[in-house]
Amino acid sequence: MGLFDRREKTVIAMAHIGALPGAPLYDADGGMDRLIENVIKDVEKLQAGGVSAIMFGNENDRPYELKGSVESIAAMTAVVSAVKPILKVPFGVNYLWDPYATVAIATATGASFAREIFTGLFASDMGLWEPNAAKALRLRRQLGRQDLKLLFNINAEFADSLDTRAIALRAKSAVFSSLADVILVSGPLTGQPAEMSNLKSVREALPDTPLFANTGVNIDNVSDIMSIADGCVIGTHFKVDGDTWKAVDGARVQRFMDKLRALPHAA
Repeated sequence: MGLFDRREKTVIAMAHIGALPGAPLYDADGGMDRLIENVIKDVEKLQAGGVSAIMFGNENDRPYELKGSVESIAAMTAVVSAVKPILKVPFGVNYLWDPYATVAIATATGASFAREIFTGLFASDMGLWEPNAAKALRLRRQLGRQDLKLLFNINAEFADSLDTRAIALRAKSAVFSSLADVILVSGPLTGQPAEMSNLKSVREALPDTPLFANTGVNIDNVSDIMSIADGCVIGTHFKVDGDTWKAVDGARVQRFMDKLRALPHAA
């Protein structure tokens, strides 16, 4: 079965790469070798815990940019390529916050899926945020990767939509006009859950489109969220002490996955 065919609940676990070259928090002493070493450790724990898929992201490249730099795009591609041989599950990528760079990295590394903000207009920490779905999807076509599933995060973290339409209508429009493969609903910040009312309204508007909770899913709310969503993306909850910026805690991953498998609607 595929990740997004809706016949069982899917857990996409985040493999947060350390700050890439050029970013303020980059560890120049550890260099690329340290980045790869740390991601491998996290991926091994996530796979041992039984997650459905891995998604590589550059969450540590704070403060974020809306257009990727040459050096960081190249570095992220190199890290993912170095880790790829140990992967036992499908993988995806997300270069924050550049959908064009995300599709390019996904193509270069052979990823199965890619997540980004592809549609909308936002007032954000990074300034006015205006993604371009048409450009990203045309790149996917030009690169011959029509099989690459695009996960549309429709309510961005660190930002507020300037589109006054209800979230359900924005989601439906993204599928209709921008060809979204999967819809993701987020909370206001990394690690904070999406509003249940948002999940419910999007589910009602798009009963046949894969719907994922994108942030804030944890062992305490997973039952309620998975009663609506087809899957989730998890980063923070799988970390030591539930801290986004720490390493993956294998025991937390295992406890969560055990809880998920025990749910009546898990399959």
